[in-house]
Amino acid sequence: MTTSLTLNNGVDVPALGFGVFQTPPEQTVEAVETALRIGYRHIDTAAAYFNEREVGEGIRRSGLRRNDLFLETKVWINDYGYEETPHAFQKAVGKLGVDHLDLLILHQPLPSAFERTIAAYRALERLLADGRVRAIGVSNFMPEHLDRLLASVSVVPAVNQIEVHPYFRQSELLAVDARHGILSQAWSPIGGITFYFGSDGTSTLDDPVIARVARAHGRTPAQVMLRWHLQQGRSAIPKSTRPERIAENFHVFDFELTDAELSAIDGLDQGVRRGPDPDSITLANYGREIPEA
Repeated sequence: MTTSLTLNNGVDVPALGFGVFQTPPEQTVEAVETALRIGYRHIDTAAAYFNEREVGEGIRRSGLRRNDLFLETKVWINDYGYEETPHAFQKAVGKLGVDHLDLLILHQPLPSAFERTIAAYRALERLLADGRVRAIGVSNFMPEHLDRLLASVSVVPAVNQIEVHPYFRQSELLAVDARHGILSQAWSPIGGITFYFGSDGTSTLDDPVIARVARAHGRTPAQVMLRWHLQQGRSAIPKSTRPERIAENFHVFDFELTDAELSAIDGLDQGVRRGPDPDSITLANYGREIPEA
């Protein structure tokens, strides 16, 4: 089982990343340092997480060389625009303490002002051409958003980071991404959103099908879900602040699920989005200023 995936522009990305969504800044430094010590080499953050500075500090404390890491962050909707987005890049690298990014993506499609989204993506294309980022992409883009974007830009996104877990597989979107050569990257890959945000009582971690597969391999439900993503060719971005969980989530490269087990997990799809509908993310509802570096 390979531990890396190749993007559509030839850049390699570690298949398993470490996420810091909703990780408080005061916990982020230690969490990132722990993840890098355990063996993660792909860190995913975002301007709107308000912890890029602490991610950078965790990287510095790890002692790793910049070129040994794959660093990914996201532009927030307030900074969309042909002139605004390069400034968002400057804010990000300033906080992270680096001179380039491996992957820079647009955090939301912003269909209510999609002309700003297109302008922002064209700015990403310019950053890519200038060598300031190694790959560019999008997040939470549905098929109709991808269609509108691809009709107006030159570079096909390398990545689409989306909500994917056993209870919300998004099979149609995964197929659209694959058809365009876009790597699907799963946020909430073990279904954390099914038990963090006022769920209806069902949790992927307690699912009997996943539990049965986990027992068969002597693994945890989280490890089984991450393995499911990796074997199906997706990148996955688990998150935790607990060292034992950070380690558990990383140790998923030494066992293999059967085709029947993969299909059983596929069959758990409920078709219910747990995160916000991308169309609901507007500047009026979700606008927030991103501080300077």
